[in-house]
Amino acid sequence: MALEAVTLPEDGALAVLYPSVDADLSALPPDRVHVVSPLATVCAVFAARGYATSAEMPEGRFAASVVCLTRARDEARALVSRAVAQTDGPVIVDGQKTEGADSMLKALRQRVEVGGPISKAHGKIYWLQGGAEFSDWAAGPTLHDGGFWTAPGVFSADGVDPASALLVDALPEAMVGTVADLGAGWGYLSAHVLTRGVDAVHLVEAHDMALQCARHNVTDPRAQFHWADATAWSPPQKVDAVVMNPPFHKTRKAEPGLGRAFIAAAARILRPHGALWMVANRHLPYEDVLEQSFAKVVDLDGDARFKLVRAERPRTKSGAKRG
Repeated sequence: MALEAVTLPEDGALAVLYPSVDADLSALPPDRVHVVSPLATVCAVFAARGYATSAEMPEGRFAASVVCLTRARDEARALVSRAVAQTDGPVIVDGQKTEGADSMLKALRQRVEVGGPISKAHGKIYWLQGGAEFSDWAAGPTLHDGGFWTAPGVFSADGVDPASALLVDALPEAMVGTVADLGAGWGYLSAHVLTRGVDAVHLVEAHDMALQCARHNVTDPRAQFHWADATAWSPPQKVDAVVMNPPFHKTRKAEPGLGRAFIAAAARILRPHGALWMVANRHLPYEDVLEQSFAKVVDLDGDARFKLVRAERPRTKSGAKRG
């Protein structure tokens, strides 16, 4: 961030909305900064660095705010709206061109006076005065015609993800015991698992807004909601089954290591005779970690785009079969 170019108030709290996990905030006094991120993973990192954190912008006024743009236009506009409404001084917008920095600048200039921009690498920084009227840009969970709630920035916000729909069709008619839905999103998989006679379902999701939507979509009392990193989360007791459509990117670039970590996490939290039900893009290289993590791996065919897998009997860390 090239924040040195902007004069910040000498006193008062500073909000930084939706920074990346590796964002450099060294230009800001840490004791005045409140980091806002919907991601439990990002909040954990900044909390460990000594910053105050929360999933949503806390109530109260801020002397200045920094908005880190996201790729979803409506989500980015909602962030600007939130920051402007609670900031007395400058609202600084920091974004990459691939995240709509140019289009956001154009939209802001149509409404208010904007300082800058300052170009940096592949992005820009510009700023406006807090207190302007941007309430029409506010956005939150919305009920869709299909009967489900989603929100801007949430995975598959415009409808049911076809991979998840494929997995639902492959699940057995009856399931027993306790199930964990890792990376539960807005709750599509969990809602269907709960129709199969299970005792409980843990919805584990790192994105707070997605989990808020899931609470709207999954109202069964057997559902338990966890704002957490699915790769590190542990249930109260080992579970009988895991269902998941794991994410495979944090940016535009594919990161198969993320899905591999989900598979390892599933093996870790399953009972000895538990099973993983997973869908993934067909090109992703998960076969080796599945074989390393489970004694039995069954290819359920899937289709041209997605592979469906049932993996049974998780292995111990030493690679020996449990049970």
